[in-house]
Order: sequence, then structure tokens, then C-alpha cells
Amino acid sequence: MKQTLITNATIVNEGKSFVGSVLIEGQLIKEVFTGSAPSGLSENIKVIDATGLTLMPGIIDDQVHFREPGMLHKEEIYTGAKAGVAGGTTTFMEMPNTNPQTTTQEELQKKFDRAADVSLANYSFFFGATNDNLDQVLATDEKNVCGLKIFMGSSTGNMLVDNTEALEKIFASTKLLIATHCEDEATIRKNSALYKERFGDHVPMSAHPLIRSVEACYLSSSMAAALAKKHDTRLHILHISSARETELFRNDIPLKDKRLTAEACIHHLWFTDADYDQKGTYIKWNPAVKTAADREGIWKALLDDRIDIIATDHAPHTIEEKSKNYWSAPSGGPLIQHSLQAMIDFVKQGRITIERAVEKLSHAPAICFQIHKRGFIRAGYFADLVLVDLNAHQTVEKSNLLYKCGWSPFEGHTFKSVIDSTFVNGNRVYYRGVFDEKLRGNAITFER
Repeated sequence: MKQTLITNATIVNEGKSFVGSVLIEGQLIKEVFTGSAPSGLSENIKVIDATGLTLMPGIIDDQVHFREPGMLHKEEIYTGAKAGVAGGTTTFMEMPNTNPQTTTQEELQKKFDRAADVSLANYSFFFGATNDNLDQVLATDEKNVCGLKIFMGSSTGNMLVDNTEALEKIFASTKLLIATHCEDEATIRKNSALYKERFGDHVPMSAHPLIRSVEACYLSSSMAAALAKKHDTRLHILHISSARETELFRNDIPLKDKRLTAEACIHHLWFTDADYDQKGTYIKWNPAVKTAADREGIWKALLDDRIDIIATDHAPHTIEEKSKNYWSAPSGGPLIQHSLQAMIDFVKQGRITIERAVEKLSHAPAICFQIHKRGFIRAGYFADLVLVDLNAHQTVEKSNLLYKCGWSPFEGHTFKSVIDSTFVNGNRVYYRGVFDEKLRGNAITFER
């Protein structure tokens, strides 16, 4: 069986950093050594000298929108996974608001089949809830999906679940982890009407966090939390965007024992409403990027473990779509290629340690979603790894973007690290800008 030795790397894993080596055999990590690997290993082993580089477990991104099927002009599973691999992501969980929506077993299987053919990264998919597909929800095997997505806000048109009776039935009956997008629809409609009356079609982007307000987020998040507590449902609230919402979560028990968990996204950690004047619709997300105080509240909850996971909510749209006015420009943006580099910038700023960043990007998603043998650098685990040069720099330009939409909110920014290599299931699929396309479709769905 093929063996690869990554030697002399600074390994970041489970709260520690140390110089060591990792022996890969086939798809799995065979052994982790402190210091240099011992002599006597096979002569046929492939050796990768990682002196000066940092080795981490691959990122597990629990929220991406790869737009396939139905919106291939924005992204597809192949291009989204490719951009992710270039950024150190080795596993992704993809959302159901495609066209057709992933709200039937047939459409779910089509996504798994497509990823098996084209993806460079490991994968799973969320099943989507609607007001009237409870039979399909109950037919979904919890071993086959990462969770059930409920949109409790208007991001996704007719995937909005706003029927109280339907929500009660879903929370009471499903065994799946529920992941929610939480914004109160009535509050958003009320605020939208006020700003429409005042500004007509010329609403400034700075109004976005006032229309999709803290109140809208908290009303919905607290409702979801109450439903989960009432029915003892496993609930994961996505993309926390306000300081107030962080009050809903606890940090006095281990992550593995939590029934209510939360995610923070790169854009809510990076941007504030002060950036709307420069970035405009390019930082229009739902939930909205809010105030500096909200950003600080999210950071505080992330660092004290009330917020468990860092993800991207990678959700690309074309430049043409994003160039429309406030009401017409869609929410969402591409992020998966730069999530690790963004977090390393925060490390260099002293915002977070590199060990804690790895915990939130890799370890915690594996624990939260009960992913088998991934998310850690351990013997017997899948060799999903990323090598990073912390001493190099890379400026984001259109010429080095891999997104199908062709833009990034980080354009012009110089990151203080470079992704050297990404390994998926023991194979180096990415190395210094070059992909091993022979491995296209060799990634697998993760087991739980």
C-alpha cells in the first residue's frame, strides 16, 4: 500500500503545536511522530520535507452553497470543492436551496451521485425542510445526511418554513440534527416596508442590518432554541450575526454533550457595517453584517466557547447580479478559498491562537456533526491535511480566484500566509497552485 511521510512540519493539533512527522498509508494516518520519523521505514516511501511549514487537519466547512443543480452560472460542486481544496478545506456540507431544491429523496441522491463523480473534497448534504414535506423528512436516514436545514427567514423564497404547526411537528419528530437560518420574517417585512416608503428603489446598503435587524435575528433564534429545548431536538444555529444572540448559548459543558450549538462565519468576524460604503452589495449577506459591537460580541462568544464552529456560508452570485440595486442584488458571497488564510490573519493580529483556530475550523465540526475519523491528526484517522506557509504572503486578485463567479470580497487584500498543499484521504490533491485532476471524483461522503 502506498505510503507518504510528511516530515519536519510544525503540527497543530488538539491544542498543541510541535515539530513532528506524519506517516500516511493509503487513505489513513498510520502514525504521528514527535520530531523526525524513525529510521527503518520502507525505501519506497514518498517523503515530503515540510521544514518551515505548518501542518493542520483539513478544514470541515459545515455551510456552503455550491448552486448545483439549477444555478451553474454561479458555481457547481466541482468548482466550489476545487476552490475549497485550494484554501485547505477537505470536507464540506452543502445546502438544499438549489433548483430543484433538495427536499425529496430523489434530489438528495442526485447530489450524492454528482459529488461522487466530480468532487475533489469529501462531502455531505443537508436535506431541506418545507412547510409540507414532513413525510420526506421522516424518510431521511440520519446516517446519510449531515442534517436537516430549516430556513426560518426569507433568504430562499419558498423554502421558508413559517408555519408554526409545521415547525412543531418537525422539531418533535425528527432524529436529524436541525440546522437553522434564523431571521423573523414578519420583522423583516415590516422594516422593508418602512425603508421602501422612505427610499423607494434607492435604499442605501447601510440600511441592510437595520432591515434585517438584530431583533429579527434574536426573535427567530430564540424561538428555534425554545422549540429545541421543548422537544429535546439537536439544534445547530448557523451564522450568528449579533451579540444579543450569543446569550442563547452555553459553555459550561463539553461540545459533545451540547444539544444546542452555534456557528460563526468568516464575514461576520471580518466586516462591520462601516464597510458597506466601500464594499456595497459585495458584503450583502443574510443575516446581515452588523455593527462593530456585534462583531466583538461574536468574537467573545467564539473564544469563550458559546459559539462552537467557524464556517464560510460560501454563497456565490455573479458580478452582474451583485451590481443591481439594494432590493434586487442577491445576498451571499464567495469565501471558501480564503477562510483559513483569513483566520491565520486573525492569528497574526493576536485575535486567536492558531491552536484555537484549528479547533474551531476542524476539531469542533467533526465533534458537532459526529463525523467518523476526521477533523484530527490521529493514527487511524483519514489523512485530510493541509500544509501552510505562515511566512509567505498572497494578494487576492481576480487572476488567482477559482470561484466560478469570478470575484471575492477580499480582492486587494494581502493575506499573511499561503496554502502549500492539501491532502484528501491521503492524496495530495493540491500543491502550490496545481491540482491533481486524476483525483477528481475520488473524494467520499463522510461517515457518522
